[in-house]
Amino acid sequence: MLLPVAAQLYVMWRTWQLLPFPVWAKVFALLLMVVAFALFFVALMPQLDRLPMGLSITVYHIGTSWVIIMFYLLMLWLALDMLRVFHVVPTSFLRHSWAGAATVFGLMTVVFVYGYVHYRHKVRVPLTLTTGQRLSRPLRIVMTSDWHLGYHNRRAELARWVDLVNAEHPDLILVAGDIIDRSIRPLDEQHMAEEFHRLTAPVYACLGNHEYYSGEPQALRFYQEAGIHLLRDSVAEVGPLVVIGRDDRTNPHRLPLASLTEDLPEGKYCIVLDHQPYRLDEVEAAHVDFQLSGHTHHGQVWPASWITNAIYECAFGSYRRGKTQFYVSSGIGIWGGKFRIGTRSEYVVAELKTAE
Repeated sequence: MLLPVAAQLYVMWRTWQLLPFPVWAKVFALLLMVVAFALFFVALMPQLDRLPMGLSITVYHIGTSWVIIMFYLLMLWLALDMLRVFHVVPTSFLRHSWAGAATVFGLMTVVFVYGYVHYRHKVRVPLTLTTGQRLSRPLRIVMTSDWHLGYHNRRAELARWVDLVNAEHPDLILVAGDIIDRSIRPLDEQHMAEEFHRLTAPVYACLGNHEYYSGEPQALRFYQEAGIHLLRDSVAEVGPLVVIGRDDRTNPHRLPLASLTEDLPEGKYCIVLDHQPYRLDEVEAAHVDFQLSGHTHHGQVWPASWITNAIYECAFGSYRRGKTQFYVSSGIGIWGGKFRIGTRSEYVVAELKTAE
């Protein structure tokens, strides 16, 4: 809590020094920053669900967007202050300066317009999987994670994603958790479950940590209404596949993977859905063919991606450990502010083929 407050105060102080406005205008600008910062905490509170829907959407958008904007303003001000110390940037450029204010505002505008447009663009990632089974034809599987449906990703956005998935003519759709963002209310009020019934292939999914944040019973109800096959420490045979869905590690009592792989049918290609990509060594030891995970968002915005790379053995993309193949998706959706800077929103189109 102290670090965000300190960052906010530093950004406000440097902004006050920069703006070439009358005192009343500077006060107004800083008050807007204070309100945006406060709305971030309101957006995380259960009381958000008690506000009118339009107001809840506005609060969520402003609050969660501001915390990312503030992070970039902090980095920019630290860089400018460093350049000032080494006499690269004159002090006059950063004090009551029209040129400095225009530069800072221009840079932030470019970065965040790019971040929003880049988020809107969903990257199609092709992936080839091979099996020793004799398949009559390749099996097409659309793999996604981290939809984060809620106050920011609403029904119109979900409909666009459903169209993207259907355009691939998949045989199967897999979702590695976090379909719900933090509250079931916007999904219910916008009847989002209906959109899932437009999908032209069966959907199998596991839980993510945000399903627990939204309320586990409500999340389970939504999955059922949406026609999603929830695999929660359970196994499903789907044609030539065995799909194992693990409960999220938010549940400390979830079953160990070894207990789920004890009595699998021989010869079938085994896919594990596990939202958070921890303990990949256990997956390899269980002789799983493939695991799909999400959760990391690949940091969502640079340089947070450096942090996720440090935390996880694989924080993003394809990875192999022994004979086990992994894919950690950065997600088709996003948490909070709709910005992708140095990362991408994506969906994976995998083809399972007979090995030559």
